[in-house]
Amino acid sequence: MPTGKPLTGLLVVSMEQAVAAPVCSQRLADAGARVIKIERGEGDFARGYDRAAKGQSSYFVWLNRGKESIALDIRDAADRALLERLIARADVFIQNFAPGAMQRAGFGSATLRARHPRLITVDISGYGEEGEYAAMKAYDLLVQAESGLAAVTGRAEGPGRVGVSICDVACGMNAHAAVLEALIERGITGRGKGIAVSLFDGMADLMNVPFLFYEGTGQAPARIGLAHPSICPYGAFATRDGGLVLISIQNEREWARLCEVFLREPELPQREGFRRNVDRVANRAAVDAHVGKTFAQLTRAECAERLRAADIAYGFVNEVADLARHPALRRLPVATPGGVVEVAAPAAIFSDGPRAYGPVPALDEHGIAIRDEFAG
Repeated sequence: MPTGKPLTGLLVVSMEQAVAAPVCSQRLADAGARVIKIERGEGDFARGYDRAAKGQSSYFVWLNRGKESIALDIRDAADRALLERLIARADVFIQNFAPGAMQRAGFGSATLRARHPRLITVDISGYGEEGEYAAMKAYDLLVQAESGLAAVTGRAEGPGRVGVSICDVACGMNAHAAVLEALIERGITGRGKGIAVSLFDGMADLMNVPFLFYEGTGQAPARIGLAHPSICPYGAFATRDGGLVLISIQNEREWARLCEVFLREPELPQREGFRRNVDRVANRAAVDAHVGKTFAQLTRAECAERLRAADIAYGFVNEVADLARHPALRRLPVATPGGVVEVAAPAAIFSDGPRAYGPVPALDEHGIAIRDEFAG
């Protein structure tokens, strides 16, 4: 049977679009909060990103389950008054419009909290609310580039993009965690608070290791594709049957086991350039070439068998098609206007059993009901 949800009874009003804010509000909805999604008349533009999920956007289906949708035009006096009534009853108000836009419209976060002291407000931006970058448009790939993430991603030939909207997702998850902290604090003090989260800050936080490496050494970590800048061997090797197997050697004991059981060269750790990790990193090309020869003689299955025998951490470099049939993949059926879509399930598994998750709304699907419920 579906379990209870800890945020049941809370009302979240979210003027959101694209990815970052919907990530935050979706997780609140998953935990039982009632999320009213405010859309423009033409809808959240993420609805039009693609048509892959039964004729609907894969982004929108992924990030909007369990929400109610209403289309509002806050330039219209009646819609503006309705939004004011929604916020007056809300526990959390989220918005990710351009910095200053909601303030100019009369819905600035500080103003709202002055009117409603228990309200928690969340302002999501690209580069923060102040400074020379505040007015910059900030989509995910732009922030990947600006934050230096692209410079440490990819192969030596040039920078690369992380293949998912990592800056948006990190920002939404940071906002979600901050909302939960603010709800706990409000339970103690009775007062809400303002939260501001930017895509850039979230990615800069995740960039701390290369950032601190640069600050300490004057050099950024090298871009080396499916390898590790500080550990060797730690990378992907081609097998005889065309597979790619990635291994991770974390210490000298594991290196000795790899040499003895997988490479069948127990004396290799005594060779110059192969002894310690720092030696192997400096001698990476030779080490990887030597290790790669054994992989190239074996099939993917044979490599896996030997690596398991050596108790070495490994994984296959899979395609998306492999993910779709991966034995560890958990799926979640989600009702949508186009039919049931199976998404990858949320990561957290709770000890009290499975949760029930709500459907993805059509544009303005709940507009009439919400207008009646919140009528002046």
